[in-house]
Amino acid sequence: MPVDLPAYVTAFLMALLGGVHCVGMCGGIVGALTFGLPPEKRNRFTGLLPYQLAYNLGRILSYVVAGAIMGGLGMLLAQFASVQNAQRILLGFAGLFMIMLGLYLGGWWFGLSRVEQAGGVLWKRIEPLGKRLLPVRTVGQALVLGLLWGWIPCGLVYSALILTISAGGVVQGAGIMLAFGLGTLPNLLAMGFAVGAVAHLTQKAWVRRLAGALVIGFGVATLWRAF
Repeated sequence: MPVDLPAYVTAFLMALLGGVHCVGMCGGIVGALTFGLPPEKRNRFTGLLPYQLAYNLGRILSYVVAGAIMGGLGMLLAQFASVQNAQRILLGFAGLFMIMLGLYLGGWWFGLSRVEQAGGVLWKRIEPLGKRLLPVRTVGQALVLGLLWGWIPCGLVYSALILTISAGGVVQGAGIMLAFGLGTLPNLLAMGFAVGAVAHLTQKAWVRRLAGALVIGFGVATLWRAF
């Protein structure tokens, strides 16, 4: 089941549009990490940039690892059905999950929050490791914190991971999550440098509803591809 270009584009745009969710989930983390830096680094663009890049590099690397795992799992699942039927089923599941995500982003349905709560079981085991690295004083610490940050329970990430199950393999799954991670980068970097302004914009109801509607559109398109 070779992954095609639309899957990468969908993952990237889903992450980009899902930035309204990133503010709610990760805005506090970005703010804490930014304001926890020494003033001489926090108050200069050139001082802050290496830390922001390190946080996000670590986070995206975690996504890539998770995508590789889920892509491999999907490849194993495909062994129990014909390739064509397996791809249709997995793509259909991904489409439905994206529609649920769109409803969640738009504020029309909050059932996806239960999935995030379920993922909190893993995060409870990882979070104490992150606390030991605070306050951040080196770029290396920022990178490790980013690696841990990538495992925070998040419906947006889970939606992309569902898509990787139909990717066809480990490399393809990793590639989809790399595209997804790059899609999250503009929003999270913007938050790192202007937390208040970005948060104010994404709290507007029309922004959230527009993003939700567009993600629902991606979900419907994925269902169309599947069936």
